[in-house]
Amino acid sequence: MAYIGKEPVVGNFQVCDAITVVNGQAAYSLTVGSAAVNPESANHMLVSLNGILQKPGSSFTISGSTITFASNLVTNDVIDFIQILGNVLDLGQPSDDTVKTASLQANAVTAAKFNADVISGQTALAAEPADTDEFLVSDAGVLKRIDYSLIKGGGGLVLLQSTDITSDTAEVEFTNLDSTYNKYLLSFSAHPVTDSVFPAIRFFTGSAYVTGNYTWGIQNYVAGSGENSSDSGSASYVRLSPNGIGNANDESCQFNVYITEPSRTDNHKLVSFQGAGFDSSGNSFGTYGGGTNTSFTTAVTKIKFLFESGNIGYGSFQFFGVAKA
Repeated sequence: MAYIGKEPVVGNFQVCDAITVVNGQAAYSLTVGSAAVNPESANHMLVSLNGILQKPGSSFTISGSTITFASNLVTNDVIDFIQILGNVLDLGQPSDDTVKTASLQANAVTAAKFNADVISGQTALAAEPADTDEFLVSDAGVLKRIDYSLIKGGGGLVLLQSTDITSDTAEVEFTNLDSTYNKYLLSFSAHPVTDSVFPAIRFFTGSAYVTGNYTWGIQNYVAGSGENSSDSGSASYVRLSPNGIGNANDESCQFNVYITEPSRTDNHKLVSFQGAGFDSSGNSFGTYGGGTNTSFTTAVTKIKFLFESGNIGYGSFQFFGVAKA
């Protein structure tokens, strides 16, 4: 209900522990629950001595947690009570779990009051957000929420694996093939340890990598020679280039390799690719082509990159799922 007249002021009211008078002593320690207390000032206290309220500042003074009476007390004097009013113009720190939503003014919580870890301190998502996951956005200064489904866009590449090779490595394996995506992309650059070796892709199906019955077709162009050539064959991998890659410090290759519908079990698995590189004669070339394995139609769950002989000296490999539009 509304107040008539001035609304009462709320303070931090405390009654001090009883004090035993010491004959000939004027100064006494103030405690509440045996813990020292420091009143705001003498004016924030009610002190009764021998049944008479004392005047702050003249009958007693305050310094920290010590009250000093104007004159020494004697044995028959009685300090009836000392009540501390607190700072009656300041509520002080509210008790835990007492501030309600209605107690806060609109727009009272500003950016300066947010801790630096208000976002980084939360649990991180380990995968792409669900369509109904929500984000906060500022719409012309007005805070609004929006579902991820409205901003994720259509299609695009989702990075599944990234690997950098810095020393001799036989092969690089990619294990995230399943029905999540219809198409996957392996994008890489690689430098061989051995001179004049072919870059290649191999499929894993069932419980092992298949090592036979791969076929491919490639169209190739060697810069500066005007040479257009094609290449096809059958081996233990899909060959990505008809030119062996050179191993000189400035020679390497880079390719984009797509594999489509690897989890289907009613057709052969196809890869298509395009790339460029330097062969063992120091010639740059560009190439494109495709390949498959004619011995199975079961699901492919892994692929790996390798050179037909020798190791990978260094390289950078990124494996993506191609999201539908």
